[in-house]
Amino acid sequence: MSQAHRVTSVRAGQTDDLGAGENAAVKLTLDLHDIHNKGPEIDRALRAIIDEAVAKKAPLVEIIPGKGSGALKKHVLRFLQQKEIKALYHRVEKDSDNFGRVFVHFRWK
Repeated sequence: MSQAHRVTSVRAGQTDDLGAGENAAVKLTLDLHDIHNKGPEIDRALRAIIDEAVAKKAPLVEIIPGKGSGALKKHVLRFLQQKEIKALYHRVEKDSDNFGRVFVHFRWK
């Protein structure tokens, strides 16, 4: 996966530490606009961002499939429902304000 598809940030490409531990404010973002029609590459990008979140103990991953027809968002949600992926995160949140965005929350001890 190229860096063009992923930004490690809180917002706008900057990492902000809010003081609650080294990775407290790290949010990983995956924007799928550039690879929306490349199924295997989408799955690799999704797996890579989930693996990165686990490695960095990031509390949040933002996945941006975009609005479009909703097919890419469905693909993302199906990917996240796979048993081996589901075991890695705490919960998925569909953004009620932005149909084209999904949040994956992690819980670390």
